[in-house]
Amino acid sequence: MPRQIQDGTHAERPRSHTDPRSASVKRDLLGLSCDDLRALMEEVGEPAYRGSQLYHALYAERRFDFASMSSLPAALRQRLANDFRIGIPKVSQRFRSTDGSVRYLLTLTDAAGGQRGSEASARVEAVFMPSDGRQTICISTQAGCAVDCHFCLTAQLGLVRNLTAGEILAQALVALEEHRESLAPRTNVVLMGQGEPLLNYEPVMAALRIMLDPNGMAFASRHVTLSTSGIVPGIERMAQEKIRPKLAISLNASTDDERDAIMPINRKYPLAALLGACRKYPLRPWERLTFEYVLLGSFNDSPEDARRVAGLISGMRAKVNLIPWNPGELPYRPPTAERVAEFRDVLSAKGIPTFVRYSRGQDVCAACGQLALSEAAPVISAITPASLPRPLA
Repeated sequence: MPRQIQDGTHAERPRSHTDPRSASVKRDLLGLSCDDLRALMEEVGEPAYRGSQLYHALYAERRFDFASMSSLPAALRQRLANDFRIGIPKVSQRFRSTDGSVRYLLTLTDAAGGQRGSEASARVEAVFMPSDGRQTICISTQAGCAVDCHFCLTAQLGLVRNLTAGEILAQALVALEEHRESLAPRTNVVLMGQGEPLLNYEPVMAALRIMLDPNGMAFASRHVTLSTSGIVPGIERMAQEKIRPKLAISLNASTDDERDAIMPINRKYPLAALLGACRKYPLRPWERLTFEYVLLGSFNDSPEDARRVAGLISGMRAKVNLIPWNPGELPYRPPTAERVAEFRDVLSAKGIPTFVRYSRGQDVCAACGQLALSEAAPVISAITPASLPRPLA
């Protein structure tokens, strides 16, 4: 049976209240790179290669307690358990969708292994979405979000805090471990949960390097996507990274006035600056930029909007994902199926690869824009593949 993650604690030898180490803070190893772990092993008097073995056990084998790391000597395992920790968050709740998706509500733990105090406490969400031949894991990079996109329920939380590299990785590790025996051959990871990844740049990139390392979690770059609301300096910085995921831009409007109204970040990085950074972004031979466009009924879903979007991205090697808005307690409404089809057909006629993305897990608040730590089910959108008119020939 798959191992179900319960919390962030691990079996280790009980300590006496008089043990001087009992009051010390255990260092979390999750999120450390192979080089970090090799250096750490040398610091404690072990050969550096023990760090490589520990790295492989954490990220490739997904071993979350030191006792199970059979590649390490028993004495070292006990020493690690005494002085370090593996910060797997507590799974507070699981919400299982009728489509097979699972939304995880995770409670983060502090460096001593317990829950943080009220000032620093944080809960985040991750979503596991199985489908034929693959699974997709949507993970968060911040607890809450400061960008304040008005159509997104996560924005209502505000920003609680940034996540560490280990907390970002842990979301994918938990989901993979719980489905270990039923995993499909391919795993996609999307950084599209709570938070703006490019406003937590260093921890996000540290986590991505481990995800994309063949000796780490071994995900392929073409199967990992980072989505941004349009943080231009972050896009420019990521363009210089040797190891990086695919890039998706949350566009959602065809004019600055329209985008200002729903995405306040546009006032700092307006469309001209954003699209200028996109045009300069160095794409790999196999790669396209992805533009995500949330369709809000009677707001940004007209054929005129579609024609303007086509003009904005003209000449780029790009594709567009259309996302019918997922209902929540916000003053917007989903588009009609006819509007979705018309928008798609306008872009397709301009030669732009365009896809309508139907969000998974709507019945458990796991869909795009619905991650708001909710414990209640939302109203389900009327847009489905069956209700959408066929593309124009």
